[in-house]
Amino acid sequence: MGVLLPLASAEATGLPDTIDRIRPSIVGVGTFQYTRRPQSQFMGTGFVVADGRHILTNAHVVPKRMDIDAENREYLAIFTGRGNNAKSHPVKEIARDEEHDISVLRLEEGKLPAMAFGADDSAREGEEYAFTGYPIGMVIGLYPVTARGIISAITPIIEPVYTSRQLNPALIRRLKDQYGVLQLDATAYPGNSGSPVYHPETGAVIGIINKVFVKETKEMVIEKPSGITYAIPIKFAKDLLRANKIEY
Repeated sequence: MGVLLPLASAEATGLPDTIDRIRPSIVGVGTFQYTRRPQSQFMGTGFVVADGRHILTNAHVVPKRMDIDAENREYLAIFTGRGNNAKSHPVKEIARDEEHDISVLRLEEGKLPAMAFGADDSAREGEEYAFTGYPIGMVIGLYPVTARGIISAITPIIEPVYTSRQLNPALIRRLKDQYGVLQLDATAYPGNSGSPVYHPETGAVIGIINKVFVKETKEMVIEKPSGITYAIPIKFAKDLLRANKIEY
């Protein structure tokens, strides 16, 4: 399957130009309820892909259907715009990969500019990448924030454990299917969960920031968890899209 490049220019540009191009593709993810104050509840970041109607984010960011108060008109939403002029758009979760903590959402109406994907396993240790998202949510309005850093390591999702006391059911499940994750030397915050990690010149996405799932797995045996930022390689998101017949 070919990789469409709706936002990535054939000619590489600098990070400021790349941010201008990809900014319309970065969205907040949460719920909206007319009678609630505040009406919008932010849960994480997402980014638009494929045909402009699909959004990728972390699965842990998306509330389960049973947790949404549909009787009081609460709905799953993405948030676009800037500052205090953010708009909510209804979405549905159409696919979920719990193993890699990835969710695919679909817009009920309309389209947004989509980001391009990088090649599978294209990231190398020492290369510099950027990520854009909403580290503090919508506390002071919807303002995307960009950080940059190098891929400091590509490490297994599970670190070795040495005693049975360090094992729990979640860790045992993940031990059965190891895969590598990207470790960055940049700082991300909870609101960054679901942010795209992309090439600073082309805007091609190579990973998805994950602030909960990976840290719980890799740092389960550490008394004081680190401030390290991890990302899930984008190939697992591509697999999920293909499995659900979503062309990109």
